[in-house]
Amino acid sequence: MSRVTGIGGVFIRAADPAGLRAWYREHLGIDVQAWGGAAFRWVDASGRAAGGTTVWAINDGKDFAPGTASFMLNYRVTDLHALLAALREEGCNVLDRIEESEYGKFGWVVDPEGNKLELWQPPEGQ
Repeated sequence: MSRVTGIGGVFIRAADPAGLRAWYREHLGIDVQAWGGAAFRWVDASGRAAGGTTVWAINDGKDFAPGTASFMLNYRVTDLHALLAALREEGCNVLDRIEESEYGKFGWVVDPEGNKLELWQPPEGQ
């Protein structure tokens, strides 16, 4: 079974999300959108679209709980339900909640250091 196939997103917790977004926009040139982040399209070595996106966003971090880190990573997976079942069988701290929407399937696991990780199975064809 395939497990993680790439990084789907990086989410940053901020006390002042709007202020931190403005800093990244001004100083690093990140095209922060109204929803609070940017989508980096994947390209191959020649610059052609490679069929994937990594989301980067800044928010208040309330959805990071029970993790306490200042960030949360989102990992792309090919079969969310099978991976979550395998992780449970291996004794990992898998959260009981799964979300399914037009954006794909989402599940969460907490690593041994207490970091909440998001697992994301993109919609078919993405």
